Amino acid sequence: MADPAPRRDTRGIVTPGELFSRVRFRRHLPAPELRPWLEHYWLIDWALPEPYETRVVPHPSVNVVFQRYGPLGDASRNRSSAEVSGIGLGLFTKRLEGTGRVCGIQFRPGGFRPFAPALPVSEWTGRRVPLADVFPLTEAFPGAGGSGGEEAVLSSVLTPGTDEARVAALDAFLLAHGPAPDPAAVQAMELVELVRSDRSVRRVARLARLSGLSPRSLQRLFASHVGVGPKWVILRYRLHEALERAGEETRPAGAHPDWAGLAAELGYSDQAHLVRDFTATVGLSPAAYARAAAVP
Repeated sequence: MADPAPRRDTRGIVTPGELFSRVRFRRHLPAPELRPWLEHYWLIDWALPEPYETRVVPHPSVNVVFQRYGPLGDASRNRSSAEVSGIGLGLFTKRLEGTGRVCGIQFRPGGFRPFAPALPVSEWTGRRVPLADVFPLTEAFPGAGGSGGEEAVLSSVLTPGTDEARVAALDAFLLAHGPAPDPAAVQAMELVELVRSDRSVRRVARLARLSGLSPRSLQRLFASHVGVGPKWVILRYRLHEALERAGEETRPAGAHPDWAGLAAELGYSDQAHLVRDFTATVGLSPAAYARAAAVP
């Protein structure tokens, strides 16, 4: 299941070209023993002459996010924090300004529970909570010079000047907290990957048949280990596909996507249904988004 390299697609990022022209965005693989459970680490650094607002249609993934806003080394002007970010149900918008750094851990859908087994993943859905509310941070943190607590974790992750050192700190943090054996998590990850990769899975009933689970058991598995229901996952991956297709830069100038054909391909009942879902989530119709994405 583990990938040999981090994903390179931009699915979920609204107008990715604008984002990448303003910030340094990188993805890295975790340590081999963590790869079955994680999508990747994602690192962002920025120094902006003027504020910029980034927008993302979230994946059905839990993230752990370490963030610093302000210049490194000036405690009076920077703010650091860490949080567990449950699955975002709507468009995520973040205003970036000045200088800053974010180091994130994106778990595979279904892959978070082995690191925080006390509660179902649905407990965190739609919420952003302090890291210490989910993970015990009182014990010594590996690589933090023997000191413990959240400040040591923040310093170990956010202070290093190289990506390799930040990745090593993220590895150390996760390996100190799991993963615990969890066959249900493996099953949940496999089913979500099936939804992501197989466009013929357009209905919960079909996913239930393929899984060998009853619809009720499938719902319970997704609530406990993914954080949202299977129907939500199916719809979100459809929307990611539509977002990427609407923003494609390879179409001839003036050409427009075949919205009716795309709606049928993604399993929507009609074009109007696709347009409603897209507009409600992104804030623009697919056609308006395609026009905006085409502007250099």
